[in-house]
Amino acid sequence: MKFFLSIFFCFTSISFSKTLDTLAPGQTLKDDNGETLVSTGQTFKFGFFSPWNSTNRYAGIWFKNVPQQTVVWVANKDSPLTDSSGVLNITSTGNIVILNSHSGITIWAANSSAKNPVLQLLNTGNLVLNDGGYSSHAWQSFDHPCDTLLPGMKLGWNLRNNQSWFLTSWKSLQDPSTGEFTYKLDPRGLPQIVLRRGSEIIYRSGPWDGVRFGGDSPLHQNAVFKPIFVYNTSFVYYTYENNDSSIISRFVVNQSAGSIDHLTWSQRGKYWVNIVTMQRDECDMYEHCGPYGICNIDKPSPPCDCPTGFTPKVAQDWNVLDWSGGCVLKTPLNCSANEGFRKFSGLKLPDNSQILISKTAMRSEECKAACLGNCSCVGYAETDGSGCVGWFGEMLDIREYDEGGQDLFIRMAASELGSNNNDKRTVAIVSVSSVAFVVLLLVSVSWFFIRKKMIRRSKAQRLRINNPNQDYKPSVSEEDVELPLFDFHTIASATNNFSFTNKIGEGGFGPVYKGKLSTGQQIAVKRLSKDSRQGLKEFKNEVILIAKLQHRNLVRLLGCYIHGEDRMLIYEYVPNRSLNLYIFDQTRGTALDWGKRFDIIVGIARGLLYLHRDSRLRIIHRDLKASNILLDSEMNPKISDFGLARTFGGDQTEANTTRVIGTYGYMSPEYAIDGLFSLKSDVFSFGVLVLEIVSGKKNRGFYHPDHDYNLLGHAWKLWNEGRIMELMDALMEKPVLESEILRCIQVGLLCVAQRPEDRPAMSSVLLMLDSDDASLPEPQQPGFYTERFLAEADSSSTGKRQYATNEVTITMLQGR
Repeated sequence: MKFFLSIFFCFTSISFSKTLDTLAPGQTLKDDNGETLVSTGQTFKFGFFSPWNSTNRYAGIWFKNVPQQTVVWVANKDSPLTDSSGVLNITSTGNIVILNSHSGITIWAANSSAKNPVLQLLNTGNLVLNDGGYSSHAWQSFDHPCDTLLPGMKLGWNLRNNQSWFLTSWKSLQDPSTGEFTYKLDPRGLPQIVLRRGSEIIYRSGPWDGVRFGGDSPLHQNAVFKPIFVYNTSFVYYTYENNDSSIISRFVVNQSAGSIDHLTWSQRGKYWVNIVTMQRDECDMYEHCGPYGICNIDKPSPPCDCPTGFTPKVAQDWNVLDWSGGCVLKTPLNCSANEGFRKFSGLKLPDNSQILISKTAMRSEECKAACLGNCSCVGYAETDGSGCVGWFGEMLDIREYDEGGQDLFIRMAASELGSNNNDKRTVAIVSVSSVAFVVLLLVSVSWFFIRKKMIRRSKAQRLRINNPNQDYKPSVSEEDVELPLFDFHTIASATNNFSFTNKIGEGGFGPVYKGKLSTGQQIAVKRLSKDSRQGLKEFKNEVILIAKLQHRNLVRLLGCYIHGEDRMLIYEYVPNRSLNLYIFDQTRGTALDWGKRFDIIVGIARGLLYLHRDSRLRIIHRDLKASNILLDSEMNPKISDFGLARTFGGDQTEANTTRVIGTYGYMSPEYAIDGLFSLKSDVFSFGVLVLEIVSGKKNRGFYHPDHDYNLLGHAWKLWNEGRIMELMDALMEKPVLESEILRCIQVGLLCVAQRPEDRPAMSSVLLMLDSDDASLPEPQQPGFYTERFLAEADSSSTGKRQYATNEVTITMLQGR
């Protein structure tokens, strides 16, 4: 008898080892044996794991062919095991059960009605419970998403059984339990996807317009994946599929920042590449400009404006760049016959829409009449998928795009609509004038390009460009810059015709491509897009300044290309990309130990000192931030992106500008508020960088459950409470040199002082960093220290927490 039992168990074990993607009743998956299921295509694994820096054990699914363990689904996320006693099995009644083998207690279970259950891990990453010969799954993990959306997963609703598919962030990198951020499709009115922190809306996609969400979402503008939206009587959901089966991609809700990122795995670089971020700028902050306010990030600062026929509700608040009160009609509505609609185009439609007429075949007059006939209807829009929708009450969270977007008709008094007379004579005159203008414009443009081509040929390898050194003077001087000119064919060949696989980044200026010249030299090509927010002035500025700079901690410019509106800068290739990928992407936090972080801090300081004191020009960078620090093959830092830099001459110590541009979280108070910039403005940005490198957290968007300070305020609070070492990144490998970390934090706090005169010069900063014996002064209160939120708003008001003055001032200026 024992012999036959031995043969049976041996056979069962062999059978299981040969069918690694399935598990049947009677078979188990044991943690202490390291047993896993592997999909037949060797794409995914299912088994027990521990998150980074945690001893708790969970059953989950992760990518098998990605070296960095990237978990996409967790079964017992809210019920961890404390040791390797976990056992998973399938009961004969069709239930999936995880037990503690020591106590016999059920840790997690998934129920089904399968009669002949078999658990299988599919190549899609879906863990399914099949029921014998039935084609449908009795249970599947895709119906219970965690923080990750994979190709084929749904984000939305099954309207037949009211089942919802939505994403929920992890609580932290070490804890996959239910976090505070949710990403969920709202099916009411025009379906849209909403990101919330608890019950507070942080971001909404805007409605699906048949191609994309919101009218200007970047989802459709890529070669990686195809977005799909299903909207019928049974289902409303979003999903996507990869355009190439070899691509590894995922959507994920970031547990710390609450952002929604679409990531693809780079087999060449061995890291995750962020190709789409749903929240791209301040206009994606929910209700940024208040009720009826329209946000346009591409217009001159400030971004908020009232639509035609409206005026700021509280004018004095708008004067100090607080737009939370929004706009009101100049002439209030009274539901009379003397009311109509003004058309606004290119918009992300407002929140809280309601269906007026639910049909796709609809005349425009029907939609207009339906809204006009209801005194509570304040506006309407016509959509392809939903028919006619209207808005009742205040219109919230509107943004305007330069391209794309949808039409919105807002109700207002006839006195605000203007004349609608169709004077044929006027139309004819305008038409003839328009044609004549177009012809003249075409002739002028043609002559311009012909003349420009002749001039360029005569210049050969010399680039003659304007020096935009003083943006507040009416005249500009000209300066010759010796810099190699690359031809288009050379750059296109080097970058494989600007292929997506060569793309290594993108910013407000446009994409950056990796390339290789025929000589074997690797290059990085920064190509300005036609709608780039870095214009010709910034392009020229970068060429002039960086061509004259030579320092090991500054990126080297090799040449440029200019033809019409097509402009490119060719740099030395810096293989490890930008610093922010290593200190903010928490899946890679262990890549930098403290020694390397300290070397990076010192290297940035030396590069900045060269700009301020030792270069031929006295240069203020004005946009020093983590994404503008590139890391070479040995992780040495190189300061890049000089598009916003300015030079000082003689004894000049400060200047001012009416065009305040920079990056939120890094701008000094005097620059953000009054437009004053100096060498101490860069010192402030450097101090922010130091605190970010030490903590692994971003200053902008920093969140702490005990207070509403930004990172600078948090550091100042810990300093005053004698707990400053708590600022250190928890992901850093131990042991660390605490005295060195403490010195860096103190230097960082000195650099972010509220008043410029309290900040040290970069020469003093280097002395303090390099010397163990240097006596450091006591830091002063940092800029933007005030808590960002004053109080919770009353439910009858906007329903949002109000920003304090300092934070509003910095976040409401023209940034990027």
